[in-house]
Amino acid sequence: WILDEPEMHLGEYVLVPDLAGWCRERLPKILETAYFELALDWVCEVLSPSTARTDRVLKLTFYVEFGVAHCWLVEAFALQDGQWTLLGSYGGNDEIRVAPFDAITFPLSTLWAE
Repeated sequence: WILDEPEMHLGEYVLVPDLAGWCRERLPKILETAYFELALDWVCEVLSPSTARTDRVLKLTFYVEFGVAHCWLVEAFALQDGQWTLLGSYGGNDEIRVAPFDAITFPLSTLWAE
């Protein structure tokens, strides 16, 4: 499941990633709730001058604490041994095959509005 700006309640913290998702094995169906408490499997933050520091420093720290397995900041990272490991940097119309979606190749531009 991939949702646009889901409200996440992780412990005492409330976070709203730009895009986020769960594997269906962990979240069999989307719940009809105002927010989610189940840690995400994947987040994608769209960096801008006003949010880059929050996304890179604050949110990444919380995502580690709650075991989010993958984070993309137009760069893709995987959580390995409690540290973010860079999988690659991407932009524009790059064709990508990156975990956790490495079963397919798709143009990154499909994530951005026209």
